[in-house]
Amino acid sequence: MSKMFFTTMKETPSDAEITSHILMMRAGLIKKTASGIYNYMPLGLKTIKKIENIVREEMNRAGGQEILCSAIIPSELIEESGRWSLYGDEMFRLKDRHSRDFCLGPTHEEVFTDIIRNEIKTYKQLPINIYQIQTKYRDERRPRFGIMRAREFVMKDAYSFDRDFEGQDSSFQNMYDAYNKIFERCGLEFKAVEADSGAIGGVGSVEFMVKSEVGEDAVVFCSNCDYGANLEKAQAIVQEHIGEDKKIIEKIHTPAIRSIEELCDFFSCDGAKFAKTLIYKADDKTVAVILRGDREANEIKIKNAIGTVIDFDMADEETVKAVTGAPVGFAGPVGIKTDILLIDQEIANGFNFITGANEEDYHIANVNYPEDFDGVVGDFRNVEEGEACPVCGSPITIARGIEVGHIFKLGTRYSEAMNCNFTDENGKINPMVMGCYGIGITRTIAAIIEQYNDEFGIKWPRQIAPFEIAVVPVMTKDEDQLKAAEKIYTQLMDLGYDVILDDRNERAGVKFKDIDLIGIPVRITIGKKLKEGKVELKLRTESESTDITLDELYPKIENLMKTL
Repeated sequence: MSKMFFTTMKETPSDAEITSHILMMRAGLIKKTASGIYNYMPLGLKTIKKIENIVREEMNRAGGQEILCSAIIPSELIEESGRWSLYGDEMFRLKDRHSRDFCLGPTHEEVFTDIIRNEIKTYKQLPINIYQIQTKYRDERRPRFGIMRAREFVMKDAYSFDRDFEGQDSSFQNMYDAYNKIFERCGLEFKAVEADSGAIGGVGSVEFMVKSEVGEDAVVFCSNCDYGANLEKAQAIVQEHIGEDKKIIEKIHTPAIRSIEELCDFFSCDGAKFAKTLIYKADDKTVAVILRGDREANEIKIKNAIGTVIDFDMADEETVKAVTGAPVGFAGPVGIKTDILLIDQEIANGFNFITGANEEDYHIANVNYPEDFDGVVGDFRNVEEGEACPVCGSPITIARGIEVGHIFKLGTRYSEAMNCNFTDENGKINPMVMGCYGIGITRTIAAIIEQYNDEFGIKWPRQIAPFEIAVVPVMTKDEDQLKAAEKIYTQLMDLGYDVILDDRNERAGVKFKDIDLIGIPVRITIGKKLKEGKVELKLRTESESTDITLDELYPKIENLMKTL
């Protein structure tokens, strides 16, 4: 340890926001270069390599074959799939000396598809699954939380190519099983949940989420069954409405009353009685979404209903006035002039709603679908805590989660766009059916630390700790202690353990604090009791140490390692 390139910090870094960021900085695992860009020091890189090895072993066991692609991708490839413009400002773009466009790869679907279309020609060569462990680049608008949301990160991405959708399903299940093994071996508590495919595209996807208060995703869990879904994807169930007669529409003067709260007071009812109208701009189209006044819109569901869209945001005041003929606060579905009208299923199944009248200082009561307005009916809202599970009907809960893995059924999204075809046994040319499978290697490190820490530092699971065992002579100037420590260190390494010898000329308390901060699972201390043939054994997960004889030490370590 006296020769290792590392430094620890006593104080919390001023720009560190969450536990994993704080502890990685304090333990000397990472050093910041710029916002969202970090260098990995020896201890941090050692942990990355251990996670990579777990991923590599399970991917190989599942039939994957490893390659390594360039991080620099020519624009022509990504333009073939239509994603050059779809990715927007998150993509790092650059030009070479000949003014040709390239990017730093945010993901590699097009590159892998290009490789396969040039190498695989017939059904006899399928299925195939190839993967890489590579650095990715995304120009995050707000990099934060250390390596949790960085602009440069290490990722494992794999791609399967099959002859039909049945084969795709088999490859997807194979990767699903492999991912469960990977995250179990990393010691994580995780949940596989339904997810939206986002910019990757495809026909279905599953995220592997780690519950955490600092997670950037909201995740829906059933209190009774195995159902789980990202909030973006979670299915909202229509509540049963008490049947009532549809009443005659009525225009009501509501001077200077705009918000739902003000309307609830004015009409002496709750938000469920209102049908609010939200207006968006989707590229060159206007979109109005009608949902209950007490609900939140789910913009992912809305965008999916619209189709491919690059620029999507709430409409400005000028657009609202052009669509409704009134200032913000009085929009309603009756007579609205919008390109697309989306109606949440709760509105379509309810009765006698109050809406804006598209006229300043007026609202309309007793508005009903489809008599008074028409459009596309669907699920366009966020589910809420306590609602019914779409599978078993039990109450759902919502928690924060960190996404560590994501698997997609891509179908023929890329193969058709890029002419990635094969010839079947009848001589017919068909597009390959693809799957995509990603694991955030560096993000997984942060997620593990968020689950495994205490007031003293990191508490690594043994299999991914930078070192499994620390051997600590209390007094390095004591020749007997140092020799005994060196002998134990050498013998443990000969037995195949990953060991560090803390031979620094520091006080024992300083050494202990550093080892706890770094998170080494087992500490063997050689002190005064060496004269009695004893050393001190302490687990990072326990507060008390145990005296043990040198004869007992190695069998004890062997048994411990089976349980850690």
